[in-house]
Parts: sequence; C-alpha cells; structure tokens
Amino acid sequence: MTDTNLIYLHRQDRNFKFMEQWRNDKTTAQRGYGARWQRARTYFLNEHPLCCYCQREQRIEAATIVDHITPHKGDEALFWDQENWQSLCTQCHNTTKAQEEGRHRKRPRIGLDGYPIE
Repeated sequence: MTDTNLIYLHRQDRNFKFMEQWRNDKTTAQRGYGARWQRARTYFLNEHPLCCYCQREQRIEAATIVDHITPHKGDEALFWDQENWQSLCTQCHNTTKAQEEGRHRKRPRIGLDGYPIE
C-alpha cells in the first residue's frame, strides 16, 4: 500500500472517530443501554415486530433492533423519546440506516497502481 493510500485511509478513520467522539470511554450502560433500555427495547419490539424499512419496500422481515431515528448523541431526552424510535432488521440497520447517517464506511477500491479508485 502506498503512502497516499495510507493517508486516505487515515483521514477516513479520523473522520469516523470524530463523528463517534461522544461515545469514547463510555460503557454500553453509561451510554444508556442498560437494563432499563433492554426492557424498553423488548417491549417496543413486541409492539412493533416488523422492520419499518422493509415494510416500505413491501417486504416482511422481523425487526431485531430498536433504532433512534435521529441519533441522540448522548441527549437523554432524545434517547428515551419513543417517537424517535423505529424497529429495524439487522440488515437495514447496518446498511441503509448507516448510509443515511454517514456511518457506512466503504473501503476504497484500490487500483493496480495502488491508488484509490473513485
């Protein structure tokens, strides 16, 4: 890998870390995902068992994740606002939702010359 590619990948990594800065040095429970969240999550998934993204596409898929529509970034009021929750399947959460939030990090394709292909 060339120096240019390393710089490019480093910039991507640094930008990702900056976006996730509010999470640094916090456990899952400290970020709000403790026992209370697990109970609320289970209740919400029982009430909303299907992935809302799949439903929009006329597909039926069981939801496994309660997602915050607007990322709360540590805002406790927004975290617990059920109007800000949606049920998603793992696939939609890790792809479609991640792309919407800019979290989906595609690795750059590298050409034979060692430079990223746009």
